[in-house]
Amino acid sequence: MSKKKEKKDGSGGSAITSIAGIAVPLLLRKLLTIAWAKVVGKEAPIDLTNPKVTFPEALGWALILAVVVETSRFAINAPARRRSALEAAATESD
Repeated sequence: MSKKKEKKDGSGGSAITSIAGIAVPLLLRKLLTIAWAKVVGKEAPIDLTNPKVTFPEALGWALILAVVVETSRFAINAPARRRSALEAAATESD
């Protein structure tokens, strides 16, 4: 009797990618908040209803946060998408 190897569905990698996709942006936001306080000398403008927060300060914070978080999300998800595309191509060729 020959046993066929069962093909893994990749759910382990998907779970790790999902967890990293949540945890890494949260960690980066915390690190950026600390870095902002050290560089600028003030708290990060998280509460936009605070009258002490200026528009340029809020805009700068938003841009920095968006670029860093989205770049990290791309870096986390790109290998998973690439792996998925390679697996799909391999399945089609079989």
